[in-house]
Amino acid sequence: MSLNIRPAVRTDAAQILAFITELAEYERARHEVIASVNDIERTLFEEGSTVHSLICERDGQPIGFAVYFYSYSTWLGRNGIYLEDVYITPEQRGGGAGRRVLQHIAREAVENGCGRLEWSVLDWNEPAIGFYQSLGAEPQDEWIRYRLDGEKLRQFAQG
Repeated sequence: MSLNIRPAVRTDAAQILAFITELAEYERARHEVIASVNDIERTLFEEGSTVHSLICERDGQPIGFAVYFYSYSTWLGRNGIYLEDVYITPEQRGGGAGRRVLQHIAREAVENGCGRLEWSVLDWNEPAIGFYQSLGAEPQDEWIRYRLDGEKLRQFAQG
């Protein structure tokens, strides 16, 4: 079985949204997905986009995706990559696809002089945590993630 990882293209937008929805269902947050195919096309593929996306295929069929962007570490004085999402369909897990997608992104990070590759995982997602630890990744327990979004973001921005 042939595994291929390639940059996503505009015509992949509907498939990417389907994968996003599947991931959100798994993460018990389907109700939070408000993105449309047009949103995916605009934010991932229009000129000036700062987001990168990959499609993972087995025997020519899409089985997963990844979305990531470059970040910056003031402490390292170097760029990094933040992996927003990585997803492999449940029936394709365990066959090395997730590892290969992460290796693909890690190679890009190294080739571009990045100091780190980071991502977040839900604290209850034991299969993902075990997988990430098997790669040598370490949790950053001392950091607490904060978020402003939606109406709270708008209110704060307005002062």
